[in-house]
Amino acid sequence: MVLVAVFGAALLVAVLLSGLAARSVLSTSLLFLAAGALVSDGFLGLIHVTPDSPIVAVTADLALFTVLFTDGMHVSFASLRGAWRNPARALGLGMPLAFVGMALVTHFLVGLDWTTSFLVGAVLAPTDPVFASAIVGRKEVPARLRQLLNVESGLNDGLALPVVLVLIAAAGPTSPDFEASLPTIGLELLGGIVLGAALPLLVDLLVRVPVLGAEAKLQPLLPLATGVLLYAACHLTHANPYLAAFAAGAVLASLSPESGRTFEPLGEALAELSKFAALLVFGALLTPRLFGDLSVGGYAAVALAILLIRPASLLISLIRSRIDRREQLVAAWFGPKGFASVVYGLLVLQAGIPQGEQAYTLIAVCIAVSIAVHSSSDVPVARLFDVEEPVLPPTGDDGTEAAPTGPGAMPTAGKRFAAAHAATETLIKEHPDART
Repeated sequence: MVLVAVFGAALLVAVLLSGLAARSVLSTSLLFLAAGALVSDGFLGLIHVTPDSPIVAVTADLALFTVLFTDGMHVSFASLRGAWRNPARALGLGMPLAFVGMALVTHFLVGLDWTTSFLVGAVLAPTDPVFASAIVGRKEVPARLRQLLNVESGLNDGLALPVVLVLIAAAGPTSPDFEASLPTIGLELLGGIVLGAALPLLVDLLVRVPVLGAEAKLQPLLPLATGVLLYAACHLTHANPYLAAFAAGAVLASLSPESGRTFEPLGEALAELSKFAALLVFGALLTPRLFGDLSVGGYAAVALAILLIRPASLLISLIRSRIDRREQLVAAWFGPKGFASVVYGLLVLQAGIPQGEQAYTLIAVCIAVSIAVHSSSDVPVARLFDVEEPVLPPTGDDGTEAAPTGPGAMPTAGKRFAAAHAATETLIKEHPDART
């Protein structure tokens, strides 16, 4: 109950400061992270959370699923068909480059063996949609850039998972309950996509039955019910829940755009709540001992992961793309590590591999630093695009001044005719003979 009280207090403070946070570098995400650390065993000792506590994996898993589901509802298949190249570049070239770059840095600076180093690279390669949404949700940011970051962060978690599982199996002795094989991993990924597409289709068919239909005030609960069912189905069948969540959100929004619009306020609120809860719990793991266990080389690896490896890998992948330089730099900077890496890092720790604890320490510190840095820089970066355009008269297709629109607006030609007519009537009144 202490954890609930701390969460409620942190939520109240976050809401009261949210207006200031929206205009400055103050981050509500960082507030929850700091609150979790403050009440943990490392400081006040009010709550006791360890990496093997079930609440850690559950909150991170729920937060990631919720954010991917809501983010998927912002993806338009129609627009994606015309703008798939940039996300494909980021996923097909940028992500593997980040994976290899992080593995090299981990091996030479931290001293982990090659298999464990590549495992760390796979865990930290995907960007996290929870914190990328800080920039994706800002309307002043160009739509092309928002779509690139949204699709990249929505898909790379599921793409990284099979690599993580295979490398854990290859890293050495694992716990008896850990199993990983390529056929099993493939079935889990395929099952996630199939469930993510099939369940929204089934719900849409049910809605179209004449005797069925949601009352207006209950319509936002229809996507919520779909998401809850999908989450349970994925865990019961061992299908990949992250690919399923993103696919389901996209399919549901494409089948019923109105349903997506009604669900948006509720979905955004649920995503924020799950994110804050997971941040509070993860913050409780960030004890002074954890930071003290990381070597100087480990801190150098963390700095390179955030400042060099992600930016360089994405900039290379976007060479000769049609995205302008400023948008490329913003996309390269926003490569936050978050709950996907938390979940995968816990898998590494719980698998019992020889260098698992050292790998987890590096992963956890990198995630914490990334959350602090990236969640505090969304406002300054978004302001780069928030430029007030000069107000110009609207023009038609031929470049001439177009007719104004809106209530009470009169076409430009009509206004000119009215003015000429009024002048003529005045002239006639003053000079009656002028009528002829």
